[in-house]
Amino acid sequence: MTAHAHPDLTKNQSLVFGSLSDAGGPLTAYAILDLLRENGFRAPLQVYRALDKLVEYGMVHRLESLNAFVACAHTGCADHGTAAFAICEKCGDVREFAPDEVMRLLKEWTKAQEFSLSRTTIELRGTCKDCKNLSQ
Repeated sequence: MTAHAHPDLTKNQSLVFGSLSDAGGPLTAYAILDLLRENGFRAPLQVYRALDKLVEYGMVHRLESLNAFVACAHTGCADHGTAAFAICEKCGDVREFAPDEVMRLLKEWTKAQEFSLSRTTIELRGTCKDCKNLSQ
């Protein structure tokens, strides 16, 4: 198990988390299903149930703009409820980072608005430095 694996994972949750960890990048639920068919996965619902719990545990993040999931690159994400990603539109590279200053400002705003924040996912879309250097 990885450093931030949850101790009470079901077999399906462990398999889904393992496939995302091994992928090294985002996967759709259907891509995960294809990878795990030989492990007894037959329906998307099996994958989505496991993903829902893994997201709840903070071990996996959903990238809304890609409709895909990625294994968390940091321990403790479940504790702060914040995830930020830089997504390269050319090569598909996804980098997770901690936007501490941005989160401080968002928390101040939500407090002033009396808005109860449950989770935040920030997605930056653009071109990574490697792809930028290739095009120059």
